[in-house]
Amino acid sequence: MYRRPVLILSPIPLHNQPLIIRSDGTPKRDYIYIKDAVHGYVTLAENIERLKLSGEAFNFSSENQCNVMDMTRRILELMGKKDYPVKVLNQAKGEIKDQYLSIEKAKKILNWKPIYSLEDGLRETIEWYRSFFGLK
Repeated sequence: MYRRPVLILSPIPLHNQPLIIRSDGTPKRDYIYIKDAVHGYVTLAENIERLKLSGEAFNFSSENQCNVMDMTRRILELMGKKDYPVKVLNQAKGEIKDQYLSIEKAKKILNWKPIYSLEDGLRETIEWYRSFFGLK
């Protein structure tokens, strides 16, 4: 079974529960803010017939790789919880060490690139979670 680790932004730090990382924290990933991902797919959908792109594959990413532990630290720092406890289980099986994408094709054919920086996307996501869960 294919498993792709996805870090959306766990609401756990918003509820004061321990933050758990299944891996050893070193796998590199390419994170993308949801608004950038949606913008990429909408751009593709708007151009698929005009540019005859049916059946073509496109990658949408931020092209900014960072490891799971660094991403966790960034999130906690932006949340004002820099010293929040993180438990690294180092138990993930079959973990792909480095997984990231190239957006060269999307840039060239669709003139697409991400709009949000990693920090801006994280800030908006943190605010959304706080609002959704009624937390400050």
